[in-house]
Amino acid sequence: MLTMLISPARQGIRFLFRFMERAYALDVLLFFVLMLAKLYLFDRMVHVRNMMMTPTDALVAAATLALLCFWTVWLPFRARLAALTALNVLLTIVLYADLVYFRYFQDLISVPVLLQAGQLGALGESIGALLDVRDLLYAADWLILIPLTLYAVFKRDRSPEGRRIRPKRLTSGFRPLRYAAGILLLTAGITFIHVPVTKAKNTWAQGLFTGNWWNLSLYNVTGLYGFHGYDTYRFITQQWLGGRRLTDEEAAASAGWFEERGLQRKAAQQDKLFGAYKGRNVIMVQGEALQSFVINHTIEGREITPNLNRLLKESWYFNRFYHQVAQGRTSDADFAAQCSQHPLQSGSVFFRHADHTFDCLPQTLRNAGYGTSVYHAYDAGFWNRNTVYRNMGYDTFYSKKHYEIDEPLGWSLGDRSFFRQSAEWIAGQQQPFYSFLITLSSHHPYKLPAGYEKLDVGAYRNTLFGDYLQAIHYLDSALGQFIDSLKQRGLWDSSIFIFYGDHDNSIRDWSKFEKVIGRKLNEVDRYQTLKQVPLVIHLPDGAKAGTVSPEIGGQIDIAPSILHLLGIDSSSLAMAGRPLTTEEQASGRMVVFRSGAFTDGRIFYLPAGSSTVQGCFRADSGEPLPTEDCKEGRKAAADEITHSMNVVEGNLLKRIRRAD
Repeated sequence: MLTMLISPARQGIRFLFRFMERAYALDVLLFFVLMLAKLYLFDRMVHVRNMMMTPTDALVAAATLALLCFWTVWLPFRARLAALTALNVLLTIVLYADLVYFRYFQDLISVPVLLQAGQLGALGESIGALLDVRDLLYAADWLILIPLTLYAVFKRDRSPEGRRIRPKRLTSGFRPLRYAAGILLLTAGITFIHVPVTKAKNTWAQGLFTGNWWNLSLYNVTGLYGFHGYDTYRFITQQWLGGRRLTDEEAAASAGWFEERGLQRKAAQQDKLFGAYKGRNVIMVQGEALQSFVINHTIEGREITPNLNRLLKESWYFNRFYHQVAQGRTSDADFAAQCSQHPLQSGSVFFRHADHTFDCLPQTLRNAGYGTSVYHAYDAGFWNRNTVYRNMGYDTFYSKKHYEIDEPLGWSLGDRSFFRQSAEWIAGQQQPFYSFLITLSSHHPYKLPAGYEKLDVGAYRNTLFGDYLQAIHYLDSALGQFIDSLKQRGLWDSSIFIFYGDHDNSIRDWSKFEKVIGRKLNEVDRYQTLKQVPLVIHLPDGAKAGTVSPEIGGQIDIAPSILHLLGIDSSSLAMAGRPLTTEEQASGRMVVFRSGAFTDGRIFYLPAGSSTVQGCFRADSGEPLPTEDCKEGRKAAADEITHSMNVVEGNLLKRIRRAD
């Protein structure tokens, strides 16, 4: 039976091989057709509104493929077929890796991310949850191409007498045609990339390649493989050819900008809350994937976060607070909160610029006489934390090796045990101290063992969204036990306690969000839901309890807020944020996102690539506004990102302090 199946397949491969051998360049044409079909499928699966593939985009994609394969035309048929198949496999792997990465991070893989490939191995089930059976379509052509190529490579030609002979080559008369075809492909590739990209750069995408803040905006112009080509060029230029070198004018402008931001914080020191909690301990918790929409909401009649809801009644709650992370996700939130700078557009600061100079909260508090410690029950090398935390100014880093894994859950140790063991070390510190804890149990893909599923999620049971709600409910339970432990140890009334979410949950089924929130969400609502995370600040005397609205803030405001309460002057520090913890609301406050989006609480600006819509909108209703209404804010947002990047990428602080 097996022979009966194999024989027709072998005959079909032989026929196809002979047909393609005689039909000159059919293999090249087939390569273009197959890869363009895959790029089209990728575009539809990614489905970024206002960035769907157009005829011009298809032309740029074809031109990019021409640059990648033009040289194969100069090869004999068998070598060309092998080269084109290898290219097909390689480019499909790149495309599929981008697709899986996009499903989680809503972005494309960049070179710095590839250098962090060690992180991907730890994702485990998280990556598995992002796969889709439809993805097999990307490899469907391999079922024919790979056997055909193997036949071409290993086929032995024989004479009528049975002697082995060399494979036939194209006659010498065809060689000039081959060379001309290759040069034509190369020329066409360069032309049909240069013309559309140049037109875009000079019209709607002005400044894209100099001030780009999001990989998707590059993809919208260059296509997938064009993006990777430019990203490689950008990385080599920045990392291997001297990095980002600031001109004297750029350095002076950024130094002046941070000086002005410092003067704003200096002026805020007239506020009566400045120094109101001088010398108090600080305990801060970063909650994994915790978004604001779960706060004070129920599912099947039960509170999703009962302990957090109870904490809000005696704490300062910022309900219009936003995460500002990019590709670095958890590490970006950590960096923004501790160092009050924006993250990189591509990759993580923790890897790319771990040796650069920053003004971070741990070092500032250590200089003020605080003991500083950080707690995270995972491998110390993950996100390069061993190196980064030392440079940030932490005295001690408690990683997975310090914990007894007595509650194995998810990626590592369950949050309940993590908090319990951490509380013992925190209580043993000399006061005043600063302790920063990073939770882990509510990490994607959120699935908990049945015994830990204490929330009835109804119709969402055995769905990713239902698993997320269960994980957040578990985190909330663990947080409640941690707070009780701090109270029992006498630390609650002597410490400032801060709790915030690090980033969104990577779920985009908006009907489920709407069911929990209880109303229909427009596109601007969705973006805000995606970006909003809770910020809760409990003061030792229970002051300022209640919800702060309509005050807005972002993660870069956390460090200045803590320093303000402690009465530590931050005016000379290069921090992009401003304190939220003032008696009066500050005027002119903005929250800027790495994509170039921003909000001042009244308006919301969404640039191309940051959302499914773009333009200027009312923050409360999502109604479109004239573009002119966002013009001033767009410039301010761009300035903030530019000056922050001059610190992060240009290592501005080292340059300034070396000059001093």
